[in-house]
Amino acid sequence: MSSPTGASSPTRASSPTMASAEGGLSPLRDILAGRRGRVRLALLAVAAGGLAAGLIAPALGASPRLGAAALYAATLPVLAALLLEIVTSLHRGDVGLDIVAALAMAGALVLGEPLAGAVVAVMYAGGQFLEAYAEGRAGRRMTALLAHAPRSALRHGPEGLAEIPLDAVRQGDRLLVRKGDTLPVDGRIAPGASALLDVSALTGEPLPVRRGAGETALSGATNLGEAFDLVAERPARESTYAGIVRLVEAARAEKAPMARLADRWAMLFLGLTLVIAGVAWIASGDPVRALAVLVVATPCPLILAVPVAIVSGLSRAAEAGVLVKGGGALERLAAARVLVLDKTGTLTAGTPQLQRIVLREGARHRADEAEILRLAASLEQASSHVAARALVSAARERGLALATPTDVVEAAGDGLAGRVEGRLVAVAGAPARAGDPPGAVRARVALDGSEAAELVLADRLRPGVEDLLRDLRGTGGFARLVLATGDREAVARALLAGLPIDAIEAECAPADKVAVVTRERAHGPVVMLGDGVNDAPALAAADVGIAMGARGAAASAQAADAVVLVDRLEPVAEARGIARRARKIALQSVALGIGLSVAGMIAAALGWLTPVEGALLQEAIDVAAILNALRALAPGRGRGARVGGRSEAALSSPAAQAGRAA
Repeated sequence: MSSPTGASSPTRASSPTMASAEGGLSPLRDILAGRRGRVRLALLAVAAGGLAAGLIAPALGASPRLGAAALYAATLPVLAALLLEIVTSLHRGDVGLDIVAALAMAGALVLGEPLAGAVVAVMYAGGQFLEAYAEGRAGRRMTALLAHAPRSALRHGPEGLAEIPLDAVRQGDRLLVRKGDTLPVDGRIAPGASALLDVSALTGEPLPVRRGAGETALSGATNLGEAFDLVAERPARESTYAGIVRLVEAARAEKAPMARLADRWAMLFLGLTLVIAGVAWIASGDPVRALAVLVVATPCPLILAVPVAIVSGLSRAAEAGVLVKGGGALERLAAARVLVLDKTGTLTAGTPQLQRIVLREGARHRADEAEILRLAASLEQASSHVAARALVSAARERGLALATPTDVVEAAGDGLAGRVEGRLVAVAGAPARAGDPPGAVRARVALDGSEAAELVLADRLRPGVEDLLRDLRGTGGFARLVLATGDREAVARALLAGLPIDAIEAECAPADKVAVVTRERAHGPVVMLGDGVNDAPALAAADVGIAMGARGAAASAQAADAVVLVDRLEPVAEARGIARRARKIALQSVALGIGLSVAGMIAAALGWLTPVEGALLQEAIDVAAILNALRALAPGRGRGARVGGRSEAALSSPAAQAGRAA
């Protein structure tokens, strides 16, 4: 349970969470870091600059040809890039509304309407850049599965210890695992040795486990105790850790990309546009009238308004403490029907906490609860054990003044013994008893050689979990809530009794959680919420994976579509509400823009609008659609905008964020 004083605590590699947060809050920087993003910005600059030059040149007395040349120069690069994009999309089997924009620009240039072509070019290039802004983080590849992934192993040999690459480990090799090291391969504890392992990243079990000689130890666990020897049972590529990596990669490869919202309307709107333009041309005999229809039909409410609403939703979610990695993930989050949750570190705090102190009747040296806790916690300051940290935290929360322990040694029973203010204090693990909370353990405290008390510790539900789950089912719109945990079924059911959970899947290995996600898709799109390495494959397999990234493993943060940047669950419900509202506003903007565009197309077909007038009308439609889309930046109103009795605005205020960070 503990280690002698002076031993170094396990070293942890830094989590990518903060880097992800910093990058996620600066999507413009992410766009400009990529070649495609720089090309889109350059096209927008060329189109806008050429349009401005074409409008200003006549006013300055320049030749009309010079102004027209500027307008052609504004349109041609954008048209060329668009045609290349269309060819690429058609090769993939995708047909989008970009074809309308290409026909409008090409027709304007052919029919001598360069001003209309330049206006369309600016609208299209601006829409592409905004879409890239919204999706700035979506295309990032997973650069590392785990921040603390082992790269080598220490192997005993004829000439002593030698550091070797992981690929060189063979079955039967005897490896030294130092304190703080991650086990590089699956193996068995060597004869005469024992190990204290943190397996929470693999199984979700919050408490460290003791493994004795001959017992199995899995790769990916962390050694919390003293150094020990591990006899390798299989090569690294066949071990548990490597299997989890492969599961993540396979799950990500199988997830189909999310089609743009605009393209769902593509075939219907494209067909309608071509029919109206063709009828106008045939009926009037004037191709310019068909061009006017195409210009009005250029689907900028879709190209612009949807990304604006999505960007606004991403910004609001980040303010609430959830980094959503792209507009596709935000839209999937809004449409999801099933929520699969991990237990340890998600619904629970993920670390044991002191539940009660049971005094020993007839103890020779009696002391009250506060004094026993103070003495035990003072001693446990010398340990890096998770239960020891829980006792120290409990004592400090109660305002107890801790003393510095001396003469600390590791005692029998995997505990500590030492002196605190002259008294001999010993703390060792003890089994749970009937009536203890689910999954509890006990710590036995002895004072001056006499047992004084037992301290009951257990991982417990986060505050407000029941209200949060009811909110997610009610105003959050999830039809089904499912628990998938690596813990024992009896512990999970006892801990979650009375909560609105539809199904409990216990004792789940990483592959089992993937199977749960796959099976639950029968009820609709699935969101997976979890932390730790064991959740990473399921997070990648889900339609939307949300990682508790404030202190979670790098694997979960990298595999997920969204990362909760604070160690609280409320932002998950907030992000769900924000996503649904952003999607609703995007659809409203589409309906508004398309409705007005159809009316404008009819007017153009009847000859009431010239191409330039059509372009200007389309600009007005764009403004109306975009202004509506910008409503996604504002907090919502009403019941759906409140989580746990607090409004989104209150939860995302600077004061609330400071409280979350604390």
